[in-house]
Amino acid sequence: MSGRFEPLPGGGASLALDEVEISILRSLAMQLAELIGPGDQPAEGGDPLDALFADGPSKPPADPALARLFPDAYRAPDQELGPREEKEAREASAEFRRFTENDLRARKRDDALTVVRDLDSLAAGAPAGAPGVLELAPQKARHWLTALNDLRLAIGTRLEVTDEDDGGDLLRLPDSDPRKPMVMAYFWLGGLQETLVETLMPE
Repeated sequence: MSGRFEPLPGGGASLALDEVEISILRSLAMQLAELIGPGDQPAEGGDPLDALFADGPSKPPADPALARLFPDAYRAPDQELGPREEKEAREASAEFRRFTENDLRARKRDDALTVVRDLDSLAAGAPAGAPGVLELAPQKARHWLTALNDLRLAIGTRLEVTDEDDGGDLLRLPDSDPRKPMVMAYFWLGGLQETLVETLMPE
Protein backbone atom coordinates (compact mmCIF):
# COMPACT_ATOMS: atom_id res chain seq x y z
CA MET A 1 0.00 0.00 0.00
CA SER A 2 1.21 3.47 -0.82
CA GLY A 3 -0.33 6.89 -1.04
CA ARG A 4 0.19 10.22 0.64
CA PHE A 5 -1.91 13.32 1.03
CA GLU A 6 -0.95 16.29 -1.09
CA PRO A 7 -2.00 19.90 -0.46
CA LEU A 8 -4.70 21.46 -2.62
CA PRO A 9 -4.47 25.06 -3.85
CA GLY A 10 -6.44 27.21 -1.46
CA GLY A 11 -6.38 24.64 1.33
CA GLY A 12 -7.45 21.07 1.88
CA ALA A 13 -5.81 17.86 0.75
CA SER A 14 -5.97 15.25 -1.98
CA LEU A 15 -5.19 11.54 -1.94
CA ALA A 16 -4.94 9.01 -4.78
CA LEU A 17 -6.27 5.56 -3.88
CA ASP A 18 -6.70 2.42 -5.95
CA GLU A 19 -9.61 0.00 -5.59
CA VAL A 20 -7.82 -2.21 -3.05
CA GLU A 21 -6.78 0.74 -0.89
CA ILE A 22 -10.31 2.16 -0.98
CA SER A 23 -11.72 -1.21 0.08
CA ILE A 24 -9.22 -1.66 2.94
CA LEU A 25 -9.62 1.87 4.26
CA ARG A 26 -13.41 1.68 4.05
CA SER A 27 -13.46 -1.63 5.92
CA LEU A 28 -11.23 -0.24 8.68
CA ALA A 29 -13.35 2.90 9.06
CA MET A 30 -16.54 0.85 9.19
CA GLN A 31 -15.07 -1.44 11.84
CA LEU A 32 -14.07 1.64 13.85
CA ALA A 33 -17.61 3.03 13.67
CA GLU A 34 -19.00 -0.32 14.82
CA LEU A 35 -16.44 -0.53 17.65
CA ILE A 36 -17.34 2.95 18.89
CA GLY A 37 -21.04 2.17 18.66
CA PRO A 38 -23.93 4.58 18.28
CA GLY A 39 -23.85 5.81 21.87
CA ASP A 40 -27.09 6.47 23.70
CA GLN A 41 -29.74 7.41 21.16
CA PRO A 42 -33.30 8.60 21.86
CA ALA A 43 -35.97 5.95 21.47
CA GLU A 44 -37.85 6.00 18.18
CA GLY A 45 -40.26 8.92 18.29
CA GLY A 46 -38.55 10.27 21.40
CA ASP A 47 -37.20 13.76 22.01
CA PRO A 48 -33.57 14.16 20.81
CA LEU A 49 -33.02 16.48 23.77
CA ASP A 50 -33.45 13.47 26.04
CA ALA A 51 -30.22 12.04 24.60
CA LEU A 52 -28.50 15.42 24.77
CA PHE A 53 -29.05 15.68 28.52
CA ALA A 54 -28.82 11.96 29.32
CA ASP A 55 -26.02 10.80 31.60
CA GLY A 56 -23.28 8.79 29.99
CA PRO A 57 -21.21 5.99 31.51
CA SER A 58 -19.09 6.73 34.57
CA LYS A 59 -16.61 3.85 34.16
CA PRO A 60 -13.97 3.39 31.44
CA PRO A 61 -14.85 0.94 28.65
CA ALA A 62 -13.84 -2.66 29.28
CA ASP A 63 -12.46 -3.05 25.74
CA PRO A 64 -8.80 -1.87 25.79
CA ALA A 65 -9.13 -0.23 22.36
CA LEU A 66 -12.16 1.76 23.48
CA ALA A 67 -10.43 2.65 26.73
CA ARG A 68 -7.59 4.09 24.61
CA LEU A 69 -10.07 6.16 22.61
CA PHE A 70 -11.93 7.32 25.72
CA PRO A 71 -9.31 7.58 28.48
CA ASP A 72 -9.84 8.95 31.97
CA ALA A 73 -9.61 12.73 31.95
CA TYR A 74 -7.84 13.23 35.26
CA ARG A 75 -5.41 10.36 35.45
CA ALA A 76 -2.75 9.10 33.05
CA PRO A 77 -2.49 5.28 32.81
CA ASP A 78 1.05 5.24 34.24
CA GLN A 79 0.53 8.02 36.79
CA GLU A 80 1.21 7.01 40.38
CA LEU A 81 -1.04 8.63 42.98
CA GLY A 82 -1.56 8.26 46.68
CA PRO A 83 -4.81 6.71 47.97
CA ARG A 84 -6.55 10.07 48.47
CA GLU A 85 -5.39 11.52 45.14
CA GLU A 86 -6.32 8.27 43.42
CA LYS A 87 -9.86 8.44 44.83
CA GLU A 88 -10.26 12.11 43.86
CA ALA A 89 -8.94 11.53 40.34
CA ARG A 90 -11.21 8.52 39.87
CA GLU A 91 -14.28 10.45 41.02
CA ALA A 92 -13.44 13.49 38.88
CA SER A 93 -12.84 11.30 35.83
CA ALA A 94 -16.13 9.48 36.36
CA GLU A 95 -18.03 12.76 36.60
CA PHE A 96 -16.34 14.16 33.49
CA ARG A 97 -16.98 10.94 31.56
CA ARG A 98 -20.64 10.93 32.57
CA PHE A 99 -21.22 14.28 30.92
CA THR A 100 -18.94 13.99 27.88
CA GLU A 101 -18.50 10.42 26.65
CA ASN A 102 -21.79 10.05 24.79
CA ASP A 103 -21.14 13.22 22.79
CA LEU A 104 -17.53 12.25 22.14
CA ARG A 105 -18.59 8.81 20.93
CA ALA A 106 -21.13 10.36 18.56
CA ARG A 107 -18.52 12.73 17.11
CA LYS A 108 -15.89 10.02 16.68
CA ARG A 109 -18.43 7.72 15.05
CA ASP A 110 -19.47 10.52 12.70
CA ASP A 111 -15.83 11.09 11.74
CA ALA A 112 -15.43 7.38 10.90
CA LEU A 113 -18.66 7.37 8.87
CA THR A 114 -17.53 10.51 7.05
CA VAL A 115 -14.55 8.49 5.81
CA VAL A 116 -16.86 5.67 4.72
CA ARG A 117 -19.18 8.03 2.82
CA ASP A 118 -16.30 9.84 1.11
CA LEU A 119 -14.74 6.54 0.01
CA ASP A 120 -18.09 5.32 -1.31
CA SER A 121 -18.43 8.48 -3.38
CA LEU A 122 -14.85 8.11 -4.62
CA ALA A 123 -15.36 4.47 -5.62
CA ALA A 124 -18.60 5.31 -7.44
CA GLY A 125 -16.99 8.08 -9.47
CA ALA A 126 -13.63 6.50 -10.29
CA PRO A 127 -13.12 4.84 -13.70
CA ALA A 128 -12.97 1.05 -13.51
CA GLY A 129 -9.46 -0.15 -12.73
CA ALA A 130 -8.08 3.38 -12.34
CA PRO A 131 -7.08 5.11 -9.10
CA GLY A 132 -9.52 7.65 -7.74
CA VAL A 133 -8.40 11.01 -6.41
CA LEU A 134 -10.05 12.07 -3.17
CA GLU A 135 -10.24 15.84 -2.59
CA LEU A 136 -10.99 17.11 0.89
CA ALA A 137 -11.85 20.65 1.94
CA PRO A 138 -10.04 21.79 5.11
CA GLN A 139 -12.97 21.07 7.44
CA LYS A 140 -13.56 17.63 5.93
CA ALA A 141 -9.82 16.90 6.17
CA ARG A 142 -10.01 17.46 9.93
CA HIS A 143 -12.72 14.79 10.21
CA TRP A 144 -10.40 12.45 8.33
CA LEU A 145 -7.48 13.35 10.57
CA THR A 146 -9.45 12.45 13.69
CA ALA A 147 -10.65 9.17 12.18
CA LEU A 148 -7.13 8.19 11.06
CA ASN A 149 -5.79 8.93 14.53
CA ASP A 150 -8.54 6.87 16.16
CA LEU A 151 -7.88 3.98 13.78
CA ARG A 152 -4.18 3.98 14.64
CA LEU A 153 -4.90 4.12 18.36
CA ALA A 154 -7.35 1.22 18.14
CA ILE A 155 -5.09 -0.95 15.96
CA GLY A 156 -2.03 -0.04 18.02
CA THR A 157 -3.84 -1.17 21.15
CA ARG A 158 -4.71 -4.49 19.54
CA LEU A 159 -1.03 -4.86 18.58
CA GLU A 160 0.04 -3.83 22.12
CA VAL A 161 2.00 -0.83 20.86
CA THR A 162 2.75 1.55 23.76
CA ASP A 163 3.64 5.23 23.95
CA GLU A 164 7.26 4.25 24.57
CA ASP A 165 7.34 1.76 21.67
CA ASP A 166 6.64 2.84 18.09
CA GLY A 167 5.96 -0.75 17.02
CA GLY A 168 8.97 -0.90 14.71
CA ASP A 169 9.79 -4.45 15.80
CA LEU A 170 6.45 -5.58 14.40
CA LEU A 171 7.70 -4.90 10.87
CA ARG A 172 10.04 -7.87 11.27
CA LEU A 173 7.17 -10.30 11.76
CA PRO A 174 7.09 -13.07 9.14
CA ASP A 175 4.39 -12.90 6.50
CA SER A 176 2.86 -16.03 8.02
CA ASP A 177 2.11 -14.19 11.28
CA PRO A 178 -1.64 -13.45 11.47
CA ARG A 179 -0.85 -9.97 12.85
CA LYS A 180 1.12 -8.94 9.75
CA PRO A 181 -1.83 -7.43 7.79
CA MET A 182 -2.81 -5.39 10.84
CA VAL A 183 0.80 -4.24 11.25
CA MET A 184 0.99 -3.10 7.64
CA ALA A 185 -2.33 -1.26 8.01
CA TYR A 186 -1.05 0.41 11.19
CA PHE A 187 2.03 1.86 9.49
CA TRP A 188 0.12 2.75 6.31
CA LEU A 189 -2.38 4.72 8.36
CA GLY A 190 0.51 6.40 10.14
CA GLY A 191 1.89 7.61 6.83
CA LEU A 192 -1.50 8.91 5.76
CA GLN A 193 -1.97 10.68 9.08
CA GLU A 194 1.48 12.27 8.97
CA THR A 195 1.11 13.59 5.42
CA LEU A 196 -2.40 14.88 6.15
CA VAL A 197 -1.07 16.81 9.14
CA GLU A 198 1.64 18.29 6.90
CA THR A 199 -0.89 19.48 4.34
CA LEU A 200 -2.99 21.20 7.00
CA MET A 201 -0.10 23.02 8.66
CA PRO A 202 0.16 26.71 7.71
CA GLU A 203 3.26 27.52 5.73
